[in-house]
Amino acid sequence: MWTGFGLSLVLAFVLQGAEWTVEPFILVDGLTQVMAVVVTFVSGIVHSFSRRYMAGARRLRGFYVQLFALTLVVLFLTATEHVFVFLVLWMVMGLLLARLIGHVRGWPEAQAAARYARGTFLAGSGALAVSMFLLVQNTGAVRVSQIVAGIESVPRWVLAVSIVLIVVAAMLQSALVPFHRWLLSSMTAPTPVSAFMHAGIVNAGGVLLARFAGVVFETHAAILLVFFVGAVTALAGQAWALVQANVKRQLGCSTTAQMGFMVMQFGLGFGAAGIAHLILHGFYKAYLFLNSGSVVETVAPPSMRPEPTGWVSTLASLATAVAGGAVFAWITGKSVLALDGGSLLVFFVVLAVLHATRTLLRRSGLPAATRAWVLPVVLLPALAMYGAVYNAVAWLLADLGALAFPSALTPLHWVIAAIFAIVYVGIDRGWHHSSTRLYVLLMNTSRPVSSTLLTRRDRYHVH
Repeated sequence: MWTGFGLSLVLAFVLQGAEWTVEPFILVDGLTQVMAVVVTFVSGIVHSFSRRYMAGARRLRGFYVQLFALTLVVLFLTATEHVFVFLVLWMVMGLLLARLIGHVRGWPEAQAAARYARGTFLAGSGALAVSMFLLVQNTGAVRVSQIVAGIESVPRWVLAVSIVLIVVAAMLQSALVPFHRWLLSSMTAPTPVSAFMHAGIVNAGGVLLARFAGVVFETHAAILLVFFVGAVTALAGQAWALVQANVKRQLGCSTTAQMGFMVMQFGLGFGAAGIAHLILHGFYKAYLFLNSGSVVETVAPPSMRPEPTGWVSTLASLATAVAGGAVFAWITGKSVLALDGGSLLVFFVVLAVLHATRTLLRRSGLPAATRAWVLPVVLLPALAMYGAVYNAVAWLLADLGALAFPSALTPLHWVIAAIFAIVYVGIDRGWHHSSTRLYVLLMNTSRPVSSTLLTRRDRYHVH
C-alpha cells in the first residue's frame, strides 16, 4: 500500500491534473489523482496500524485481503467513468465494507450491524443502477462524459428521476439524514476499519456527486435539494455529537455532520471546496479513530452547563472568527459583499471558527490574557491551510467545469443560515443540557439499530 502511495504521488506530479485515458474504461483526471493520494496514504497508515492492533485476532489473513481489496476497489472507482464498471465497483465496495464491519463472526451484534449496512449499500446500488439504466437508455452512451454531452436529449422527467436516485445513492453511502443509522450502528467494526471507513469510504458520496456533477447539477431544483439535505445533516449530526458518551459513536455523529457540510458545499456551487473538505476531514477523522483508545480515561463528569467566559475571551473569539473568515475569503477569492454562494460559504466558515474558539476557550487551562493571543495564532494558519488546499484542489479539478457554478441565494439559503446561527447560540448556551426534552430527543434520534447494541458489560471481554 505504501508503494501505491508513492506511485500515486508520482502520477499526480507527472500529470498535474491533466487527463490520461484507457478507452473506454479508465479515466485518470484531477479527481482521480487527488483521491489516489488520499486513499493510499490513509490506507497505508491503517494497514500499518493494524499490524499491531489486530495481532492475535482470528481470520487475520482474510482481514488484510479484504482491507487491501477494498482500497483497490475505491481506487478503481475513482478512475473509471464507464457507468457499468462504476456501478459494479460501487456495489462491491459496499459489500466488502459490510464484511469488515462484521469481521468478528461469533459476535451477534457485529453480524447485525453488517446485515444492516449490507442492506443499506444494496439499496444505494439499486438506486444507482436504476439511474444509470435510465440515463444510458435515453442517451445511448455508457461513459459519464458522453452522457453529460447528450443530457439535453433526456426527457425532463427522466432526468429528474435520475438525479434524485443519484442523490439518494450518495446520501445512503455518506450516511446523510435519514440514512445515517448504518454508520452509527457500525461501531462493531475493528478500529482500523472504522478509521478507513470514516476517512475514505463514507466520502464516496462526494466522489459520486463529483463524477456525475454534469448530470446532478443540471437543474436549479437539484442544486437546492443537495444543499438542503447537506444542511439538515450538518445540523443534526452536530447536535447528536453533543450528547454522545461513547467515544466512537461521538466520532460517528461528527462524521455525519461533516459529510453534510461537504454536500452543502457542492450545493453552493463549490465542488472543489467539497473535495478539499473531504480530504482534510479524512485525515482528521482517521487520526481521531486510531487515537480513540488513548482518550478513554476516568475523569470527573463535566459540568452540565458550559462555564462562562470573560469579555476579553469573548472579544478574542469574535475577532478570530471574523479574521478567519476574511483570511479564507481572501485566499479563495470569495466576495463577502456579493451575497452569493461564496459569501454564504464564508459565513459558515466564520460560524465554524467561532464554535472552535469557544470550545477551546472552555477547555483550555491557559490564563485569559494568554488565550486572547493564542487563539488567532493557532486558528488563522489553519484557515490559511484550508484555503490553500481548496485552491490546490480547484486547480487540479479545473477540467471538471461542472464542479464550479454560480449559485444565487434564495429564501431557503437565508432560512438555513438563520437556523445555523440559532443552533450555534443554542450549542454555546448549552440548551441540549438544560432542556431534558431536547436531550432525550437527540439521544433517541441518534440511536443505532437496537440489535447492534452490546448492553451487557461482561460480554465485552468475549469479543
